[in-house]
Amino acid sequence: MGINKLNKAPGFTALAYLIIGGMAIITVIPFIVLIAGSLSSESAVLKYGYWFWPRDFSWDAYAFIFRYPAEVISAYRVSIIITVVGTAIGLFVSTMAAYVLYRKEVKYRNALAFYLFFTTLFNGGLAPFYILITKYLDLKNTLPVLVLLPMFNVMYILILRSFIRGSIPEPLIESAKIDGAGEYRIFFQMVLPLSKPALASIGLFTALAYWNDWWTAMMFVSKDHLIPLQYMLYKMISSVNMSAAMAQYAGAMEQPKETFKLAMTVIATGPILALFPFVQKYFVSGVTIGAVKG
Repeated sequence: MGINKLNKAPGFTALAYLIIGGMAIITVIPFIVLIAGSLSSESAVLKYGYWFWPRDFSWDAYAFIFRYPAEVISAYRVSIIITVVGTAIGLFVSTMAAYVLYRKEVKYRNALAFYLFFTTLFNGGLAPFYILITKYLDLKNTLPVLVLLPMFNVMYILILRSFIRGSIPEPLIESAKIDGAGEYRIFFQMVLPLSKPALASIGLFTALAYWNDWWTAMMFVSKDHLIPLQYMLYKMISSVNMSAAMAQYAGAMEQPKETFKLAMTVIATGPILALFPFVQKYFVSGVTIGAVKG
């Protein structure tokens, strides 16, 4: 039986949907347990563990996180700004670099690609890096430091170069140049529109890196109004662990430790889960870069 006939068979289609549906359910179950646990009381989680619905329903974990709503809103604002701005600038610069590495007439393009790749293997160490950022570039306690440091990923540039090479034929570029198009027009009107699947995939991973980045803020930010969400939650969970230990030692009121972690995860992943459906169409196309069409 050929592949096309097999795909049209009702039994095969039903089996395929059954397998995919089962995999989807297995994927969704952890999120259901996560949300249910975050809406349970601390004592119920410690006594009964996690389940598919809340036990002893309680908002204590969320109330504990939002006890200072202005700080949470400020952290959300900073995370959204650095994620949107950093992802947009990072994609633009990375695509420009990939396009330059793609053009065969660029002199020393292979040497430049090797130089970029070399930086992924060796670095100067943490101490020189910290001195460079704080003393010479004077970026400490500034918003640009949160945008610039996680911006570039050499592997993304190389992936974009491979995508442009496979999706945009060289004769198409040459015909555009014969018609009088300049490099900027070719880049903005041909390369960027034709690279949407790769840009959506790389953009999603870049946005995730920005959204989950707490290390940069921990190293270079000490002002409260510049603290992103992940670093604020990191400090809160450290405070909760300390408070829970002190409360247990003193016999004081129960602290929402385990449920706090669950609620923190819901708050941190919520915006990313809401964003994914809008880029899913391009993301599916982008992750199949290099696949063989049967």
